[in-house]
Amino acid sequence: MDKRIKTEIIINASKEKLWVLLTNFNGYPNWNPFIRSIEGELKQGGRLKNTLQNGEKIMVFKPIVLEVVPFHSFSWLGSLWVKGLFDGRHYFCIEEIAPNQVKLIHGEDFSGILSTAILKQVGEDTRKNFVDMNQALKQLAESDSTFGH
Repeated sequence: MDKRIKTEIIINASKEKLWVLLTNFNGYPNWNPFIRSIEGELKQGGRLKNTLQNGEKIMVFKPIVLEVVPFHSFSWLGSLWVKGLFDGRHYFCIEEIAPNQVKLIHGEDFSGILSTAILKQVGEDTRKNFVDMNQALKQLAESDSTFGH
């Protein structure tokens, strides 16, 4: 079984605008159907507190930020219960196609001794949540609204 979920979406907005929306964690409750909130500072080595919604279930993870490359990418590593059981490297990568068009690559690489079993149970829902988040971000980024800034 593939231990990776990778989604892509084309968004008609600048990489700068997309970066601002994606890294404005305070705005997440207003638009994000999957990651309901993120607390903490987006800096390498920092710890975040992420609240995720999967259907009716609410889950809280406290991942460590692995990398931050402004206007390009950021990622974090989260673990379920104890590191090594079910770990996920969640990432966002913005690729500029044109001045006002980007490709967002949003995914997660999973590892750990329970990763295959857990992914069999939650993999499809997780992929759907990533796609739903991407669509909501696209709608927000392509709107003329200054909401989220």
